Amino acid sequence: MARRRRPPRAGAISELPPLKILSQIAALQGLYYAGALALMLFTALVAGIKFNLDLVFGWDAVRGDTTQGWMLGFIWVLDGGLLMAVAIVILIGRSKLVLDFALSLHAIHLVIVTLYSGQLPRHTAWWISMAAASAVSVALATWGCRYRELRPISFGGGGAASATGGNGGEHGNHDGGEGGDDEEQGFSRGRGRGRGRDGAGEYEMVNMDGGGGR
Repeated sequence: MARRRRPPRAGAISELPPLKILSQIAALQGLYYAGALALMLFTALVAGIKFNLDLVFGWDAVRGDTTQGWMLGFIWVLDGGLLMAVAIVILIGRSKLVLDFALSLHAIHLVIVTLYSGQLPRHTAWWISMAAASAVSVALATWGCRYRELRPISFGGGGAASATGGNGGEHGNHDGGEGGDDEEQGFSRGRGRGRGRDGAGEYEMVNMDGGGGR
């Protein structure tokens, strides 16, 4: 007799499918290098230095004994910290996944830099820049995702207002219908006819002018 499989937990597979995770990592990595290329190219043009791919995929230019090395380290913090925090909030949007994606982003960059240069980075300034960028991205992205998650959800309020009105109407009817009578009287007086409060009979408003009694 074949055993029945237990149904998967709701959201266990559809919540984090592998293809979606890979696509999000690829998108973040592409934005990471796109931002780095733009910032490095702009910095090279402004500072008058020669632009090459070593500025993006290398580690030797980020060093603590030159002004240019400090500037490039700041650019990596700006790209990997601030820009990637915004990208994570937009693409991921979940605070509990920020740490995984942020660390994966910088870990992949470490692998690419090592393969490109043929050795692990040896400058302390490079490691400090990457650590600072990781910390900034995790802190800002976590705050941004939590801010989005805690925002109140508005459903329009039409149904709630109708329900409140309906409950108010029922409450008025249970109280003896005084509200409905007053409302009816208000409309009736505009037409010139109505009922008394005691419900004894109807009355009609007559114009009182000077010629009526002659």
